[in-house]
Amino acid sequence: MSLVIASVPAGHVYVRHLSPPTPDTSTVVRLPDPPSGDSADSPWWPPRMLTAAWVDEHAPDFDVLHVHFGFDALSVDDLRDLVAALRRHDKPLVLTVHDLRNPHHDAPDLHDAQLAVLVDAADALITLTPGAAATIRARWGREATVLRHPQVVPDAWVRRPRTTHDEFMIGLHAKSLRANMDPIPLVDAIVDALPGMPGARLRVDAHTDVMTEGYPRHDAAFAQHLRSLEGDGALELQVHDYFSDDELWGYLQDLDVSVLPYQFGTHSGWLEACHDLGTWAAAPDCGFYAEQRPCLTYAADGPERTASLVTAVRTAYANWRTGGTAPRASLGTRHTERRLLAAAHEHVYAAALDRRLACTS
Repeated sequence: MSLVIASVPAGHVYVRHLSPPTPDTSTVVRLPDPPSGDSADSPWWPPRMLTAAWVDEHAPDFDVLHVHFGFDALSVDDLRDLVAALRRHDKPLVLTVHDLRNPHHDAPDLHDAQLAVLVDAADALITLTPGAAATIRARWGREATVLRHPQVVPDAWVRRPRTTHDEFMIGLHAKSLRANMDPIPLVDAIVDALPGMPGARLRVDAHTDVMTEGYPRHDAAFAQHLRSLEGDGALELQVHDYFSDDELWGYLQDLDVSVLPYQFGTHSGWLEACHDLGTWAAAPDCGFYAEQRPCLTYAADGPERTASLVTAVRTAYANWRTGGTAPRASLGTRHTERRLLAAAHEHVYAAALDRRLACTS
């Protein structure tokens, strides 16, 4: 007997890799994302499955609603309406708490209120690390099942050998300068440290919308600072739109260390991709990055922020100088994880369904 799951969003790589490597070994069937029609780049956004109207129309089509991402597109009242619709149809809600703080929000208030509705209503909670589970317990008095993040990178890239080169490449990707990023002090600190690391180079990437005048996310001071450093030969600057998946994997595997320039956050798919590809990640000590996978850490804020980042980068550099490599996932380990994750999710779904049916009997 199959369990039909409405996963939000089903097309996200995290959700896709909750299936075992051989999908026909699982009884879980995930519904495809209903197209939103609003964006060709993100066809599931905003997520229609997270509306009371969709639940009312499609209740016969699924057994469990499992929310991962996308609820930040809804108001708190919208989420209450969603929960009410699920209750009308006796459908359980499973929530995976990926982010305890939304990396796109300057302030935590809205995300906290959204989470409060979903955490309170969920028939089962999942999160990725013991630290996040402890926070959920302390904040809401709920127990969350801890299930690790699955592989991010496709099998062919996990198998792909790293190329050897005679330069140590440090990468910092500013993306579109989301709210939790403050990269300039980190860039400046690395630039100042480069003379003490012969053979090391710094590559900084930023999206076109930040670097180009006239775009809504343009940051003139940020763009001018990077252009000035580029002009001085202090760094290599790459300005482009979003990478395709293969471009991103190639970029990450060409780096020796990838700096995550965050000031707050919880978990990271970027860090998982680095682990898949054998690239060091230098992650801040906020959230639970260090519980996810082996990584180098630095202070997320305070007076030690830049100095601790330089120490982390120098650790990776010293490892490179002696022929060492970053810890890397093997394909066999990743596939074993996926099989275990698939079985664990199936158990969570079945238990949530039993619990919901017991509440209505």
